[in-house]
Amino acid sequence: MAARFGPLRAVPRRPGDVTLSPMNDPFRVHQPKILPSILSADFSRLREDCENVLSAGGDFLHIDVMDGHFVPNISFAAPVFKWLRKHFDCFFDVHLMIDEPVRYAPDMVKAGANNVTFHAEAPEVKHDVATAAKTIAKLGCSVGITIKPGTPVEAVYPALEFVDLVLIMSVEPGFGGQKFMPEMLEKARVLKPKLRPNQRLEIDGGINADTIGEARQAGIDWFVVGSALFDAPDRVGAVKAMRKHL
Repeated sequence: MAARFGPLRAVPRRPGDVTLSPMNDPFRVHQPKILPSILSADFSRLREDCENVLSAGGDFLHIDVMDGHFVPNISFAAPVFKWLRKHFDCFFDVHLMIDEPVRYAPDMVKAGANNVTFHAEAPEVKHDVATAAKTIAKLGCSVGITIKPGTPVEAVYPALEFVDLVLIMSVEPGFGGQKFMPEMLEKARVLKPKLRPNQRLEIDGGINADTIGEARQAGIDWFVVGSALFDAPDRVGAVKAMRKHL
């Protein structure tokens, strides 16, 4: 049974909206990227923390949106990174851990999301992930698909033609600071040969200087880093230590 999505809402550009420059578009280059995950930031000084990790060598921001239903945690929604967008012109990689990603994707793009990644297991889309990907792409953003560790990699196959990236979860989604699951790299090894040169493979969960090299060897292009960067006493040194393995 195909999923039934509501009518797509237009996302008009407004005066003052940030336009992503070509030099900030990570799909235009093939170098590996380190993505600071703001879920690990100090929310009492969010802007300063984000500025600091980018200055330390992070490439662009990864933003986790959680609804308390799809995952047992609530993070923040579009208004938070809409505020951040006023201060940053970097790429915003938004990971939706929510039941209804298609319903809320327009809000995310309007708030400043450049990429919107949805879960293949989300109730709204699980019967037709291809249509979900095509619907979100109409908003003008790039689109990613991801799966939980326990979901077979084949779940993303129907959407592969229509997405710009595939995100491998190497921890259970919903909380930061978890231990890396190296067995998830087999999904990367299976997926990498199936991707076009302009598609990217991303990983999220437990990435640090000890795990990033193995992930890179498995074919990962983009590396989401949370506590290993935000909790590091020397963030510049933390980024350098990870880049040595890339």
